[in-house]
Amino acid sequence: MPNEKFRSSSFKDPLTPDEVVFNDKGVTFRARKLIGGTDNFVFYSDISGVEIDNGLFFATVRVIPRARPEIVISNFSKSDARRIKELILENVPSHRPDAFR
Repeated sequence: MPNEKFRSSSFKDPLTPDEVVFNDKGVTFRARKLIGGTDNFVFYSDISGVEIDNGLFFATVRVIPRARPEIVISNFSKSDARRIKELILENVPSHRPDAFR
């Protein structure tokens, strides 16, 4: 899988855009603030779900990892949000050894 990077809209938040960076093993979510911010790396095997909240122009992506609080990244174009969800779901292994299957 090629390394892909998505950045939230600079129209709505020009100084502190959120980022999603894909690599072979997982996804890094960077939620920036004026001072500081957070970087969360999640392995594909630890992701249990992805949700998209569509607004009028922009979308919010919610990633639900196992045993951690959800990760919320905002202000992405709707097409970028769909692509982020698609890439995550393509890489989440479907043959996980879950105890409740």
